[in-house]
Amino acid sequence: MNRRETIERFKQCINTNDKKLAEELIDSKAEFTSLTSPEKLYGGKGYLSVVEFMRKSFPDIHWEIEDIAAEDDKAAVSWICSGTHDGEFMGIAPTGKEFSFRCMNFYYFNDEGKIIRDVAAEGLAGLFGALGIKM
Repeated sequence: MNRRETIERFKQCINTNDKKLAEELIDSKAEFTSLTSPEKLYGGKGYLSVVEFMRKSFPDIHWEIEDIAAEDDKAAVSWICSGTHDGEFMGIAPTGKEFSFRCMNFYYFNDEGKIIRDVAAEGLAGLFGALGIKM
């Protein structure tokens, strides 16, 4: 499977919270850091715990691929993330605001084609801006 196909399947995984697909696409030793957890997160289960955290605040959150650049062991993905702020988010009461923002992630793959690292270029800054939250 090429990197573009993997990213398309990864999009399905995060939009449906598919744990089986997460384990298939993300190496079990892949380490992730997140503002949602003081401890490091590992593998598909760890990655989806961040998605689940986001769904508590934004139940309809959805990611669409805007563009992919893939080569060798990495892929850069421009995402459009959208949803509605219907739950408390990091101490911020629900606003009911709909949002849509662009974010960029870089994914790195091992020899088996599994994701081993995810680096967010904008992270939560795009979401905060879309919700009108000053940092």
